[in-house]
Amino acid sequence: MQDIKQALTLRADAVEARLDELLPLVSSPEGEVVEAMRYSALGGGKRLRPFLVMETAALFDVEENYALQVAAALEMVHCYSLVHDDLPAMDDSDLRRGRLTVHKKWDDATAILAGDGLLTEAFGVLADPKSHPDADVRLKLISGLSLAAGSAGMVGGQMIDLSPNRSNLDLTGITRLQDLKTGALIRYACEAGAILGKASPEEFKALSLYAEDIGLAFQIVDDLLDHESTPEETGKPTGVDSDAGKATFVGQLGLKEARSKAEKLILSAKSRLDIFAGKAQLLRDTATFVLERRS
Repeated sequence: MQDIKQALTLRADAVEARLDELLPLVSSPEGEVVEAMRYSALGGGKRLRPFLVMETAALFDVEENYALQVAAALEMVHCYSLVHDDLPAMDDSDLRRGRLTVHKKWDDATAILAGDGLLTEAFGVLADPKSHPDADVRLKLISGLSLAAGSAGMVGGQMIDLSPNRSNLDLTGITRLQDLKTGALIRYACEAGAILGKASPEEFKALSLYAEDIGLAFQIVDDLLDHESTPEETGKPTGVDSDAGKATFVGQLGLKEARSKAEKLILSAKSRLDIFAGKAQLLRDTATFVLERRS
């Protein structure tokens, strides 16, 4: 069995190389924003979302180059969200992936433009036939990412996170918040692989439910790390949400129950993959990785 960490590294290296190609340096005056885009997108991160695109696409024997293109587009959207999340008007963070955030290395305006650039160009990447020769497949990929990244997905979740009522959310409210803010892009990652592979409705649903489970578990583990880890381990500040008085899974459930809930979600996620039998072993191992990660 291929080691999951080795598999993640191999996929991350491939995505890094593709992002480097998609974001070439520019010598003209606007090159400063391209440099900021590259800084945010290159040189770090687990690349979990691109990994999920490529591994779910592999279930259907999709040509790897198509999956890689889609994976890179999704990572561009994820990186845009991190750049904007770190701004003073949002989470006001100084560190991301163990180094200065974009607005700290440059300034707020450059960070806003870098995020805008990554988001916008990601859709151009999906529209390119390099993502898939079938225009209908490309349209579904674009439509799906628009939904996952917009007000019905990640942006909507961030709005709830910034709401004055954020500290008063109950468990149902926190779950919905994280399903939008974090879960939407993770769900899209798995659904994108299914779209590329022209999956059956049953296969599509199985991957979507798998993604919902690991997406929620991912956020619960984030909350646990916020309490149990250090900035050196995570590469970003810890204790931010609890210090701000925000309602979290750990705050609602306690450390032990939150860990138990994450474990149950991971077991559920693995069961969703029964339809794919042994072909989905790396995705099962990915679920375990989500639970056991330390950053």
